[in-house]
Amino acid sequence: MHALIVVSHPLTSSLTHRAAQAVAAGITGETPENSVEFADLAQEGFNPLFSAADHAAFSEGAPLPADVLAEQARIARADALVLVFPIYWWTMPGLLKGWIDRVFSNGWAYEEGANGKVSGKLGHLPVHLLALGGSDMKTFEKHGYAQAWHTQIAHGIFDYCGAPVRTNATLMLPDFGTPEALLHEAQKIGERIFTHQQ
Repeated sequence: MHALIVVSHPLTSSLTHRAAQAVAAGITGETPENSVEFADLAQEGFNPLFSAADHAAFSEGAPLPADVLAEQARIARADALVLVFPIYWWTMPGLLKGWIDRVFSNGWAYEEGANGKVSGKLGHLPVHLLALGGSDMKTFEKHGYAQAWHTQIAHGIFDYCGAPVRTNATLMLPDFGTPEALLHEAQKIGERIFTHQQ
């Protein structure tokens, strides 16, 4: 089984990157035939700006830009999509949101029918979300962010595209006490990613 791990953080030394590596270790550790590909959006210089060419593809049926097609091909090779990212202002970083804006295109991720009905096209793609934060879950839940998070990301993006969200983990550093404890949990999540598929 093959996982595409998408990482959105500018520093390769970050806890986010270390968590992505821990997830990868969990995926391949017990089952060496499993494989992982990293899409490091910052290091690869992915352009998150929804451009005129993206709009033409959406509204006029023009060809998708080459960089979008390349990302879609990476996803198509994967048996699971894993997004690992820090929480910025109670949501995902703009770089990752821009990646979704551009890559999860009409006709590929979902289809808008003539009758206005939308059908998701990614029912074959299990999604695993790992968000890292500096607050704690009590605060996250107290202010309604946990529900908003689920509505905006799990439901608003992936349910819309038909992609089942198998993991929706919010790993808050204060809840774990140490980076090592958080990384241990990230590895355990990685170990479970293909459990239901094998």
